[in-house]
Amino acid sequence: MSKRVKSKYKINRRLGENLWGRPKSPVNRREYGPGQHGQRRKKPSDFGVQLMAKQKLRGYYGNITERQFKRTYEEASRKKGDTSENLIGLLESRLDAIVYRMKFVPTVFAARQFVNHGHIKVNGKRVNIPSYRCKPGDEVEVKDKSKSMGLVLESASLPERDVPEYISVTQDQFKGTFIRIPKFSDVPYPVMMEPNLVVEYYSSR
Repeated sequence: MSKRVKSKYKINRRLGENLWGRPKSPVNRREYGPGQHGQRRKKPSDFGVQLMAKQKLRGYYGNITERQFKRTYEEASRKKGDTSENLIGLLESRLDAIVYRMKFVPTVFAARQFVNHGHIKVNGKRVNIPSYRCKPGDEVEVKDKSKSMGLVLESASLPERDVPEYISVTQDQFKGTFIRIPKFSDVPYPVMMEPNLVVEYYSSR
């Protein structure tokens, strides 16, 4: 499992956006970046804009490693169709992203840890790989012994996000189905994402 070294809220401040739409984000109070020179903001170059778009999307999915993110982009570029749409579809098919979307846990970081610790079953079998790629029709559920965890019960009642329509959930049973791979316009990002700039970033390198 890749280790998250940086504070998730530091990511928010560095990018200047409340990535997950959480009420406790420091961006709600301070819109400038962290550190001594955080208030100095230069106008970014084209490369800087592309880099920021990439860091924002990568950070949103739990700050996954650059190597893993680039591998996902390369897979998206090999598939037929629009690369930016393919990229979003692959990211949203990750098991940790689906667990987060189903509101079994409060954050995408918690989703990665929750999966890694073996609390999730896919089609009746325990899966502990956060990057596991789910297919349409896959059933995802919290293990019986884990359903009473405070983290799970608290997350189900969070008002700050809704379950998207490409996922169905029976909340009282902590079970759901990944109905289909979403399009970019289907994904309920709390901030503006620009996957087309991510494609430009990698294709120009």
